[in-house]
Amino acid sequence: MSRIRPYVRGSRRLATAGAAATTATLLATALSPVADAADRPTRALAIENAASVLTDRAAALGLTDAQDTTVRDVVVDADGTQHVRYDRTYHQLPVLGGDFVVHLAPDGSYRSASLATKGVLSLASVTPKLSAPKAADLAVKALRAANLGETLRRITAKSQLVVDTLHGTPKLAWRTNAVAQDSLGNPAARTILTDAGTGTQIDAWSIIETASGDGKSLYGGTVPLQTTPSGSTYQLKDPTRGNTYTGDAANQTDLCVLTVCLSQAPSTVFTDADNHWGTGTAADRASAAVDAQYGTDQTWDYYKDVHGRNGIAGDGKGSYNRVHYGNSYDNAFWDDTCFCMTYGDGDGVTFGPLVSLDVAGHEMSHGVTSKTAALTYSGESGGLNEATSDIFGTLVEFHADNSSDPGDYLIGEKVVRSAFGRDALRRMDKPSEDGDSVDYWSSSLKDLDVHYSSGVANHFAYLLAEGSGAKTINGVSYDSPTYDGSKVTGIGRDKLGAIWYRALTVYMTSSTNYAGARTATLNAAKDLYGAGSTEYNAVAAAWTAVNVN
Repeated sequence: MSRIRPYVRGSRRLATAGAAATTATLLATALSPVADAADRPTRALAIENAASVLTDRAAALGLTDAQDTTVRDVVVDADGTQHVRYDRTYHQLPVLGGDFVVHLAPDGSYRSASLATKGVLSLASVTPKLSAPKAADLAVKALRAANLGETLRRITAKSQLVVDTLHGTPKLAWRTNAVAQDSLGNPAARTILTDAGTGTQIDAWSIIETASGDGKSLYGGTVPLQTTPSGSTYQLKDPTRGNTYTGDAANQTDLCVLTVCLSQAPSTVFTDADNHWGTGTAADRASAAVDAQYGTDQTWDYYKDVHGRNGIAGDGKGSYNRVHYGNSYDNAFWDDTCFCMTYGDGDGVTFGPLVSLDVAGHEMSHGVTSKTAALTYSGESGGLNEATSDIFGTLVEFHADNSSDPGDYLIGEKVVRSAFGRDALRRMDKPSEDGDSVDYWSSSLKDLDVHYSSGVANHFAYLLAEGSGAKTINGVSYDSPTYDGSKVTGIGRDKLGAIWYRALTVYMTSSTNYAGARTATLNAAKDLYGAGSTEYNAVAAAWTAVNVN
């Protein structure tokens, strides 16, 4: 499935009590350094230990002979505690909501498991009554319906048979990616989940969400860049960060479904004769490239310096950027299929070029989410997916400590123009100020666009870091309210980032909702700081303050 993660407006991704108590005691110091790093289990050993658990506890995990599992990610704590994340298939078909995490003690013994969905997975048949072409036709109609008033061309769709466990009783379904281009040549794309027995639409979500940002050259002043000599010139390619590079899309676009591209925009690597890039104006095409490369660098550094993650996928491999994509394209997006970031130039009226620091941090964090919890991009899990990117995009901005773009809790403040009508896309201290996002959880949250339902987690994150009430940070005034009128005392950005990252990479799954996020972050706080600690209690208080109980 193509995972495109852009981001501006709403155009559009358990243990027993006794076991929990034991875990809390053991994990209170779980992340402290061990005396001998050589004793720490390797990734391979963790996978081997988990494989034994899968054999011994297959029934408890809902595994049968009809299912297979593959490892998606492995986290090994400093004390040797192991967390192995799996995807599963049923008769070789991907299972939506089939992912789970096995948690192991340092000696490899089983502790607990986090499952996206529970219950028996069994289907009478894996032969669809609805054909793939018919599913594709229905998806194209859904794409047109979602883009009323737009002239779409070059429409194509590709369907994949899956087993859906995210929406109640397991059922056979077609997951179809429908993509097209609008009259300006910019992409429109939507994923449609269709019941393979009845043809009924189960769910649908955009796979393009708009973005907005800030950076160097255009936004962030003069910034350092690591480049690669090439003959008598230099390439905008960073050998110190996995050979991440930035290329010129030449105002072209691409049209891809899953891994098949009918046309693809170029990404010609920028070169420069004297290793001094851009002029700080949009008239020089290299200026936007500097911002994009700088944003990639800072996002890489944040995850490595703060969380020990070596690259977006954790494998040390770099991504790449394409700038000047499309015609006045008001988007930026992350795409798993190319493992790359793509930036439009904006229309100049509502948005300027979308190459900014918090945009880069936001969009590349979609890649981190994809490689870990893979939060489904609809409903409450979709709001958490978007909020994760807002949270880490904000933390990247603070971590960069750039005086030309001081850290703040405003999302996209550097790229919005006067025609947008406000000074940022979103704000985390009081999300409802944008007129669309919500401050507190309610039962109707699942029906909102994910960019607006993200407000609840954004609000939680702000309260956890900074606390409630009025304050000024880096020249920006905030006044964060609470649902119940309670006063929340913040624990700082560093601890917010540590808790959210551990919750995302260790406890959250594709189906995690807001109640599950509360549990996941409490588990993370317990692991990092201990049950009943100030940090643990602050997490609970911040969730209560946004009506997640």
